[in-house]
Amino acid sequence: MSRYTIIDVDTHVTETPELWTSRAPASMRDRVPHVVVGRDGSQRWSMGQGSPLAHVGMTATAGVGSFKHPPKNYEEMHPGAYDAKARLKYMDEMGIWAMVMYPNVGGFGAQQFLKLNDPELMLTCVQIYNDWQTEWASADARRLLPITSIPFWDVDAAVKEVRRCAAMGHKGILFTGEPQYFGKPLLGDPHWNPLWQVAVDLDLPISFHIGSGDMAEGMVKERIKSYGRMATFAELAVDIFLRNGVQLNDLLMSGVLVRYPRIKFVSVESGIGWIPFVLEAMDYQFQGNSVREEHPEFELLPSEYFARNVYACYWFEQTAPRRLIDKIGVDNVLFETDFPHPTSLFGDEVHARIKSGLSDCEESVRHKILWENAQKLYKVTGPSADEMTQS
Repeated sequence: MSRYTIIDVDTHVTETPELWTSRAPASMRDRVPHVVVGRDGSQRWSMGQGSPLAHVGMTATAGVGSFKHPPKNYEEMHPGAYDAKARLKYMDEMGIWAMVMYPNVGGFGAQQFLKLNDPELMLTCVQIYNDWQTEWASADARRLLPITSIPFWDVDAAVKEVRRCAAMGHKGILFTGEPQYFGKPLLGDPHWNPLWQVAVDLDLPISFHIGSGDMAEGMVKERIKSYGRMATFAELAVDIFLRNGVQLNDLLMSGVLVRYPRIKFVSVESGIGWIPFVLEAMDYQFQGNSVREEHPEFELLPSEYFARNVYACYWFEQTAPRRLIDKIGVDNVLFETDFPHPTSLFGDEVHARIKSGLSDCEESVRHKILWENAQKLYKVTGPSADEMTQS
């Protein structure tokens, strides 16, 4: 019996309290992200000298809490949230060979660092995080797969950071799918060509993780007043899935996939059920509006560029895996758990969701979605024969 059957393409590592304060130069130490303790003993992250952010446990509820009642401190979390050895132990229990890792504190596109308002400090924080993530993954670099956060506000610095981290074994690049929201050029602008080129040169996929762009923070506050806190966050969760659809829509018309035929993008934590509609709608509008008359370089339909260049991840869905895989493309679908976030699959639910969601799929399709596609995309070194055999 095979011991490992899953490569999990979206998980998060809960940053340790001293991550930035222990590594930053003395002149910056009072401005880097750090943990503050409230009167009730709860721990919260603070970005520089600004107001405290969410509880440290808000992104580590799996098995121990919920979005409404998150862990107050590290002691209350599942240890696999922040400890690499505990993470590997949990992976062994779940039959997960490898996990792709994403951040929390800096934002799902590193955009939270912009709040520091100091380019040197912002770059330093990104580099510190990437170094820490590399060290964390060294517990087993075959199985813990870092993704490079980049200082996207400086494209030259971003390219240098990608090259630096690729040399340390990182497996992909984290980028915002909506740079224009932060006052930067659109995806199709030549401004980003150096980033696309380095991704191609190093054969690294570029991740658009949900929540990397327009989070409409002002509207969130208004909705909480009107709808209530939990209803608002339920709405927001689905809203940011669909924001990735907007980003994909932009990417398909940006010309990036035309100019860089070997580039790869991943829509992370967005689900997959919306993809057939977006692709069908894009093809319809593309042909109906005679886009090729204006852009003869578009030799393929939008859906064909998606099939060649784009991947998407799912976890909780049941309808799309059973009914829509052929419309999305079996080679373009990846599986994730989002551990240890509030919406993550945890424990028995992981295999229960897989079993019911892929119940109508042939074994070869299951293997592609759960293992083969991710292994190829992230160049995952598989287990040895002894490791793969159940003891």
